[in-house]
Amino acid sequence: MPTLTLHKAGPGLTVQDLGRPGWKAQGLSTGGAADPLALLEGAALLGAGTDNAVIEMMGFGGTFTVSEGTHFALTGAVMQANIDGATVEHNTTQFLPAGAKLTIAGATKGVYGYLALAGGITTAPIMDSRATHLTAGIGTRLATDDALPIGADMDRMRAPVKLHVDDRLSGGTIRIMPGPQTGFFSDQTLAAFATTTFQRNPRGNRQGIRLDYEGKGFGMQGGLTFVSDLIVSGDIQMTGDGVPYILLAECQTIGGYPRIGSVIPADLPKVAQAAPGTALRFQFLSVVEADATATTYAAQLRQLRARCTPVLRDPHDIADLLGYQLISGATPGDDLERP
Repeated sequence: MPTLTLHKAGPGLTVQDLGRPGWKAQGLSTGGAADPLALLEGAALLGAGTDNAVIEMMGFGGTFTVSEGTHFALTGAVMQANIDGATVEHNTTQFLPAGAKLTIAGATKGVYGYLALAGGITTAPIMDSRATHLTAGIGTRLATDDALPIGADMDRMRAPVKLHVDDRLSGGTIRIMPGPQTGFFSDQTLAAFATTTFQRNPRGNRQGIRLDYEGKGFGMQGGLTFVSDLIVSGDIQMTGDGVPYILLAECQTIGGYPRIGSVIPADLPKVAQAAPGTALRFQFLSVVEADATATTYAAQLRQLRARCTPVLRDPHDIADLLGYQLISGATPGDDLERP
């Protein structure tokens, strides 16, 4: 079985897929990729399915080799990368020969970068998923000298493709829908929340991020309290002093802080990819408007595949040129002279 070896690993590397839905009643949040759209982008580029496991890199990558040549793609946060010194393009398929060193440096834009391989990471599934869930103690961070099993690239002659994606690494407007406690906040508080510009605080991880802002806290009317109940990724919790936290993939399943609203799934990748200091603003949607944005991972993958376009390459820049079938056969050279 081919393997991927980590010769140098950044501090935030984990194996991720789309997580483990359906376990909240047992106290386990879905988990999975902090930016699931980036995982789907890699799958679209490589012709893989929604179950393709990848390596998630928080802020910094590492140095990798494979024992058997394979195609790969880098998605999510923009990270400077090269293969033995040759630049690797973002959101583009590229071939990594056996033994060649793929070096992925720090993120220049965004937070979570993803290394997707044509055959995926094939570690043993736990509860029908290969995703590392650090909060729950499922799997661990990857470390230098780790070797991971990967699937074989079944189409090593595939033509390179590129995917043009909308910018979701620069913050901006985040759409939110009302939650169970939204009505406990006054109209004035909701209006203030929707007109405030927040900045992502350096404090944050796969469980959630804190938001900074100027002005007084966003408290509920009359200092109301309530019992803990179900929470999900995207929920915006308000602490006792009115500081908002947005929950991400590895959030807990039960919480007692009031929630002013919940980020719709379509915009949650923008939150996860907001680097410290990035500005975020919020726009309230009705439940009907929020429902209209909902889609399945399978539908998103189909749409992304349709947006992939061929890459025209200069033969001079193709390191593995001799590995391609350039002609369909050989002739004696005198074909036109024969009757």
